[in-house]
This record gives sequence, C-alpha cells and structure tokens, in this order.
Amino acid sequence: MSQAAPAITRPPAEVVRRTPVSQASNGICFAIAGEVTVSASDLERMVAAVPDSAAAALQRKAYYFVPLTVNQGDDTVIADRYDVTLSDHAVCHRNLELGDSQCVFISTRLMDDKFSVAFEFFINVGHAVVERAGVSQAFADLVWKQVEANARGETSLDAWESRKLATGHGPDAEKHKNEYLAATFSDAISIYLLSLFIDVDYYDLRERDYPLLAPAQMAERLRKVAELFPANPGYEFAIYYKRRS
Repeated sequence: MSQAAPAITRPPAEVVRRTPVSQASNGICFAIAGEVTVSASDLERMVAAVPDSAAAALQRKAYYFVPLTVNQGDDTVIADRYDVTLSDHAVCHRNLELGDSQCVFISTRLMDDKFSVAFEFFINVGHAVVERAGVSQAFADLVWKQVEANARGETSLDAWESRKLATGHGPDAEKHKNEYLAATFSDAISIYLLSLFIDVDYYDLRERDYPLLAPAQMAERLRKVAELFPANPGYEFAIYYKRRS
C-alpha cells in the first residue's frame, strides 16, 4: 500500500519569497500559501473587515495564512499542507521579523474552521493596534468604572489575572492596571472585529479558566470600540440580546 508523501516544509523567508502578496481594500497585506481550507474569498473579506482607522496601525506587517507553522528546535518552518506528525509541534501563529517588515504566519489547519481562524487573526490585530496606538483614554475610563462597580468576569485570562493584581493594592498595582487596560482593549477590539466578519454568540467565547464578562458590560466596551473604529462600508456592527432557554 502506498503511503502519502510527507508534507513539504520551508523556511518562512522562502515562503515569503515564493508567495505573492495581496492588499485588502483597507491596505492590509496578506497572502495564502499551501493547502488552506478556508476559501480565499472568506479570507479576503476577513482581512478587509478591519476598519481603516485600525488598519492604519498595521503598516509594515503582512499576514500569511498557511496550513501549519511548526517549531523545529530553535527554528520555525512552514508546512505546505496538514500533517499529523508536524501538527504536534505547530503553533497557532508566529510573528517573525523578515527584512524591514513583520510577517505573521497563522496556522489555519490547527483550527480548520472559519470562526477560529478569524478569531486568531483578529486577536493578533487587536494586540498590534494596542502596541502601536496605545489604549484609548475613553475606553480605559469606561473599563475602570466597570471595575469599581465590581463588574463580573473578564474577556481573557490575561485580563482576569491582571485585574486581580491591579485591584490588590500591591506595590505594582499601577503597573498591573496598565497591563489590564491594554489586555481589555485588545480583547474588545478582537471581539468587535470578529463580530463585523461573522455572527458571534457571545457565550461561544467562554473559557474554563475564568468567568466571562457579563454581557451588558461587554456590550458597553464593544460600543466604545465601535465609536473609535467605525466599521468600513459593507460591514455592520450590531448587538442583539436574546433570552437564554
């Protein structure tokens, strides 16, 4: 019985050299390399969902949607298709400085569904926007007011842990407060962008390690982000409430 040939792996620099890059309507550069199951049209619409005002913070970055980004010792390689053996050493994404640009390789086949791939991309975008542009003071004021009102839950484990440290009155409380605000801002941007691209049931974002932020408080944060980064033409932001059965 013949066996399938192993996946071909290449250094990231070679993938960049061999793969043509497209530019979405918002200016974000992206490329597709290898056997990716999410359609090219879905990936293009996903990238274009990032509002122009947020995309401006992503200059000199390019996103590569690949099957697997794999750790091999101290090196990173890119597989041209899914491989069970390689998947054991794959990571969801890897940011690499190549030349004068940062290339972000996203492993689409570790997730293999449109929702998960999109969220991984938008999480990376959210962190990049905060890193480049900082935290909006209006958003920070809103979030801290929620903390002072003892809002239940949070939006990520990083936000949950840093919030506990920021409110613990320790010597580094101010440092942890800044970390908390950065985490909540990037989280809110990511969830907002995801909602522009695809319908999101908020409870699908639940994690085991921390309680999810109460819906009313999450809605306040998302509305503030929408004010800061208005949706591009062709995309719509809306929050709908439904009674849970």
